[in-house]
Amino acid sequence: MKMATISQAKNQFSAFIELVRHGETVIVTDRERPVARIEPIIASAVDDDDMRVARLERTGVIRRGACAPVDEVDLPEPAEATHGTDILTILMEEREGAR
Repeated sequence: MKMATISQAKNQFSAFIELVRHGETVIVTDRERPVARIEPIIASAVDDDDMRVARLERTGVIRRGACAPVDEVDLPEPAEATHGTDILTILMEEREGAR
């Protein structure tokens, strides 16, 4: 988020609009008090999420993975508990079987 005084916003308006086009928000201050916010108009929530991720990536907060997303993960079916069975016993059997 960029902070700018009223005179900076007036003198560098085109540069601030370019920042906003790239997903940044500009806060305009008057005597160090925020008075306005210039931010991009969001068409949908999906665009908002994409822009937020892009902004976080630009600022170095996150780094996107290089691999394609995984559609399905093969997990074993969970053990079923029968009436009167101790869940701890089932858990221990399941863990011993995985070794």
